[in-house]
Order: sequence, then C-alpha cells, then structure tokens
Amino acid sequence: VQLQASGGGLVQAGDSLRLSCAVSGRILSSWSLGWFRQGPGKERELVGNMRWGAGNRYYPEAVKGRFTISRDAGKKNVYLQMDSLKAEDTAVYFCAAGPSIGDISYRGQGTLVTVSS
Repeated sequence: VQLQASGGGLVQAGDSLRLSCAVSGRILSSWSLGWFRQGPGKERELVGNMRWGAGNRYYPEAVKGRFTISRDAGKKNVYLQMDSLKAEDTAVYFCAAGPSIGDISYRGQGTLVTVSS
C-alpha cells in the first residue's frame, strides 16, 4: 500500500484548501484511513479519519465543522476539504492507513499547509 498526499500551499486565514491522498494497493474495507498533521514544535495530531469500506467519519473538535473527508470510490482517492483555515492549522499534513486509526501500517509523505494570518 502506498499513499501520497498533495495539494498543500500558502493560503490566508479564512481561505479553503483541498488536499488529496492518492492510494495504491489494497486496503481492506475494515481498515481506517486518516489524515494527520504535525505543526512546528507540535505532536502529531489526527484531523479526521474514515473507515475505508463503510465511510463513517470522525473529526476532533479542533477541526469539526471546518474539515471534511471524502472519497472518490472509483479512483481510490481521498480528499480533505479544509474551510475557514486558521493560522494554527499550519502544519505538514499526511494520510495514513491501517487496521485501526491507532494502528497505522502505512503513511505517505506529507504536504505542507501554511496559513498566514
């Protein structure tokens, strides 16, 4: 399994940005795919995850209502739509997959999102 995130860039506070995660290889329908971020000097943080087969989604409070995960089922692409971006959303974002969100087996290289205030 390989995952590759893309779509990062420099935006202003309040803007929107959509990240893409290209997935190759086989992911079991029971597995979870999540988007994580790591800001400068911060710990890795989950910003959303979904079950690959069922599509149930979870978002932490920090991004709930602003971030949305969607999946292009036909092409195995997963997206992270980020709206109303804040300076504190500045981080390297990456996608990862595994049997559960706490048991990540595969992660891709990240994409940098910089939000200027």
